[in-house]
Amino acid sequence: MKKILAIALLATASSVALADNDAGCGLGSMVWAGQSGVAPKILAATTNGTSANQTFGITSGTLGCQADGVITSTARLSMFMGTNSERLARDMSAGHGESLDVLANLMNIKTEDKGAFFQAAKVNFGKIFAPENQTAGQVLAALQQVMAKDAVLAAYQAS
Repeated sequence: MKKILAIALLATASSVALADNDAGCGLGSMVWAGQSGVAPKILAATTNGTSANQTFGITSGTLGCQADGVITSTARLSMFMGTNSERLARDMSAGHGESLDVLANLMNIKTEDKGAFFQAAKVNFGKIFAPENQTAGQVLAALQQVMAKDAVLAAYQAS
């Protein structure tokens, strides 16, 4: 606990770090800064999410966070997908589930179009979670490509 607090204090002193696009800002992004790959991204996102340090970072403008930043729907979606990737993969492969429903809500998909969204995610699971899609941003881009090819879902492209 003392080590984590010391790292947080050191990170607080530095305001030059930028938030990771997938994991967001916070202590986890500072600790695993500069590392690439799925494991460091997951560790950063998990640390950011479980240690409740993003709230502190956002309100204080530290830990790579900006107090006056604007939440974009793409950033919000990437953050959700990054912290819920395993559950989303499971739900998409099945064509239903709580995390897939939350994703649909974050994308402002109307209730009457959710069936089409769930089916498109299931049918195109291999394209969305393809091996080359290593980050939440890449998975989101693949999902948006699938949606762009569907007459109903094309209207829900993230901004």
